[in-house]
Amino acid sequence: MTAIAMLRMRDLFAVVMLSGIYSLISASLFLDLDAVDVAFTEAAVGAGISTLLMLASLKLVGRFENKSRYKPALALGVVLVTGALLIYGTLDMPHFGLADAPAHLHVAPRYIKDSMAEIGIPNIVTSVLASYRGFDTLGEVVVVFTAGIGMRTTLSALGIMIGVAAVITTIAIANGAKAAVEKQLSRLGSNLLTIYPQ
Repeated sequence: MTAIAMLRMRDLFAVVMLSGIYSLISASLFLDLDAVDVAFTEAAVGAGISTLLMLASLKLVGRFENKSRYKPALALGVVLVTGALLIYGTLDMPHFGLADAPAHLHVAPRYIKDSMAEIGIPNIVTSVLASYRGFDTLGEVVVVFTAGIGMRTTLSALGIMIGVAAVITTIAIANGAKAAVEKQLSRLGSNLLTIYPQ
């Protein structure tokens, strides 16, 4: 539904915002499924750095999409054929939660039986993330770290912009008040100012 809405929109800013919101909702779904590492990566990369990069690219391409002069029938055909092949490939996969799935018969028993002897960590999930999938976890950490640096840079730039805007606003208000007082004083006359004590 979100993809259809994004395809039909011409406002690219709205498309970027929808994409970021969709990534944030996906991250919360992953969190609900107890896949914290996937949820954290999705939030940092999908809702964080990807949204930031797309917003930065809008500065170069403009906010609104130009009308297309051609009909992308070939591209649509390639996408439909690729999608059909991917769906066909999933038909050979075991059903979700099936007890005799290959992952439950070969990989999981080995982790349960041998991870303590091979790694020396009593927690099986930690041993899988730290050793068996060590390079994958390192890659996720690098991606999340990069996304964190990008968000920190964005927030720093935003703080600088807000500070500069506050200073400019304060100076403008002071200049406006000064001009208003000078205008009122000029109505009294330029050569005479009389002050009476109370």
